[in-house]
Amino acid sequence: MTINLRGLTLCALLGAGATVAMPGGALADCGIDTGRVSIVGNEFPAIRAVAARAAECAGGGVTVRANLTSQHQTLNVAGMSTSPPEYTSAIIANSSIVALINDDVIRPLNDLVAAHGAGLQPHQLITIDGNVMAVAFMANAQHLVYREDVLEGLGLAVPTSYEEVLAAAEAIRAAGVMQNPLGGAYAAGWNLAQEFINMYIGHGGQFFAPGSAEVTINNEAGVAALEMMKALTAYMNPDFLTHDSNATSTEWMAGNVALMNMWGSRSQPLMEPEGSAPEVHTNTRVGGPLMVGDSGVPATTLWWDGWTVAKHASDADAEATFRALTHGIQPGLLNDETMQLAVWMIEGYEPTPVSEGVIATIQAGAQPYPMLPYMGLLHTALGDNIAPFLQGRASAADTLEAIEAAYTSAARERGFLN
Repeated sequence: MTINLRGLTLCALLGAGATVAMPGGALADCGIDTGRVSIVGNEFPAIRAVAARAAECAGGGVTVRANLTSQHQTLNVAGMSTSPPEYTSAIIANSSIVALINDDVIRPLNDLVAAHGAGLQPHQLITIDGNVMAVAFMANAQHLVYREDVLEGLGLAVPTSYEEVLAAAEAIRAAGVMQNPLGGAYAAGWNLAQEFINMYIGHGGQFFAPGSAEVTINNEAGVAALEMMKALTAYMNPDFLTHDSNATSTEWMAGNVALMNMWGSRSQPLMEPEGSAPEVHTNTRVGGPLMVGDSGVPATTLWWDGWTVAKHASDADAEATFRALTHGIQPGLLNDETMQLAVWMIEGYEPTPVSEGVIATIQAGAQPYPMLPYMGLLHTALGDNIAPFLQGRASAADTLEAIEAAYTSAARERGFLN
């Protein structure tokens, strides 16, 4: 699989869980006369903005609906596998597109780009083996978020490494400011696996043998990644294994957390008055990516978010979906409010203070999340097997062996390994 990731360069980038029925009136001239648009994707402000603008194309013979939920990755493959599909588009990222490609549920977009994609930028076209399989609209990454008032009150510098995060957390606890000053999206499953991936990359680890699907995480870097994750959890809410990005953000807004590794796309709501005390939202700041150990590689991954079109959608629905979502990410999306929500891969985007964390991550040379056909199997194996180690019920060695065994079994079943 040859993948064109032109969007993942600094120069190119800078050039509520319910099914929602979108407005029925013809709000925009999208050039669509008929078709069904049904979108599934994650639930956060930037994606809500794209879906809302796509909904402006509804009216007449065109319907637009969106199911934005944190459970999107459990819905998209099944929802796009039927004919006709429940969803005509899935909003995805580096990792989640792989499952859609492996299960052959999304269509190449070359013809639709040629016919209706004149307003798209070349770096938005995610090209795999010569076919445009997705259209990217934003960059994302996890980076430090911190409470400026808490750090300054204790004379602490802004951490740049996880080792410094641990030292700051101990100082905050010792001073009686917060008992559990660290936040993290450590929910068992996808989130927990992502945190290991970040930490393993930061320790200089390689996931697979060169040119092979053979997994290679059972090593010193794997042990070090697990041990650092466990050390961090000592300063987290005891229920950390249930905390995804939404729950971690809620902890932040409640004033219970002073430091966390969080998605750039989640930062702006943390700086707004709604749901937060003044001392929280006025003192929320973003930092760059955290380092760990001495590899010199940021302990994070660079991502893009984009949209796809279902293979089993009718030609009319596919065209309506492509044109509605293209309308959703045109420069007209950008205004004073939406400019704050993401690092947009859209013409006319100008970086804002809240985007500094993602841009710093790009500048630091963060690695893209591995877009390999078997990476999703490893992600699942990680998410299913790390929790016992963090709970003190398994050793690091046993945990890594369990992960490798689970991955190897799945990879053989899928034909990636003999």
